Amino acid sequence: MKGRTVDLVLAGSGLAAGALMYVTGQYQARVDARWLFVPLAVCCSALLLRRSAPVTSVLVGTAAVAGDVVIGPSLATPLVYTQVLYDACLHGSARLARTLLATSVVGSVVTAIVCLVVIRDVRAIGLGVLLALVTIVPVLTGTHVRHHRDQAETARRSAQQVARLAAADRANAVAAERAGMARELHDVIANHLSAVAIHATAALSTDLGADGTRQALGVIRENSVQGLAEMRRMVGFLRDPAALPDNAPGGLRALDDLVARAGLPVRLDVRHGAVDVPVSVDLAAYRIIQESLTNALKHGDGGPVTVEVDCGPAAVTMRVTSGLPRERVIGEGAGLIGMHERAALLGGELTAGERAGQWVVEARLPCG
Repeated sequence: MKGRTVDLVLAGSGLAAGALMYVTGQYQARVDARWLFVPLAVCCSALLLRRSAPVTSVLVGTAAVAGDVVIGPSLATPLVYTQVLYDACLHGSARLARTLLATSVVGSVVTAIVCLVVIRDVRAIGLGVLLALVTIVPVLTGTHVRHHRDQAETARRSAQQVARLAAADRANAVAAERAGMARELHDVIANHLSAVAIHATAALSTDLGADGTRQALGVIRENSVQGLAEMRRMVGFLRDPAALPDNAPGGLRALDDLVARAGLPVRLDVRHGAVDVPVSVDLAAYRIIQESLTNALKHGDGGPVTVEVDCGPAAVTMRVTSGLPRERVIGEGAGLIGMHERAALLGGELTAGERAGQWVVEARLPCG
């Protein structure tokens, strides 16, 4: 609606300017000067088509200028025609703009040569110059403005694309952070609370005697205290990520404590120590072993578990061997998924499954 209003204003302004020139006696026609309003009105009507049909607008405007030259010529119609050419280059296709430019240049040059040959006066070149001003200048101006408009549109689309990519990156970062927090919460809660629940169930379901009950309560207390401590470290890290190196829960150096409160007979074999292992690898290895022991406690046959760790210069390799799971438990799988994610985030590998009548978890975490 706004564009149509602008078209009407332009057409009305051109017609009003022509009427003003007629009133002030600026027209010099070969016939009655009032006939010059016909090509002027036709050329002004071409402005109404400048957006919807630019090719038709140019054809109508060109016919109007030709009629004006035959009758007059006048000044108003060629001036309106310059607006027609400008709008055709601005709103039409790029091919139309190139065609108009080539036609304008050729027409101006041919006109100048013909006038020079026919009139044999150098001043006749002025007709070619006048034609160039009426045609070439508005075509070049419209093409230039269109070029800058297209560049601005391209820049706007690029900015929108960058904004969409930034939003996607933020969403992915949030999802990754939530997944990491879920892994940590699962490892902390599942390990310690599983041990607490299993020993509490054993103490309630059977008569363990004074020593057995005391031992079960000791395990419950130790796992509760350790779970709370690790939860505090995690909350502290969420509040201040820079505190991770000093407050990192666990690590390969803490495997002895982890094995001591595992609630199962565990044989631990660590080769080459845990020297110069990156913090991320150190924590991931600890969590994988912790989850493996938790699964053995929850789902295994209660038999002995073997934990083998080799801290080589290039990678940390782990192997946890335990009895086969007694049965599939509802909710099983979150721990294995978390272990696979930890290994993948560090570019490592992890396998878990039955092998030779035992459940084996093997992982390799590169230190690079």
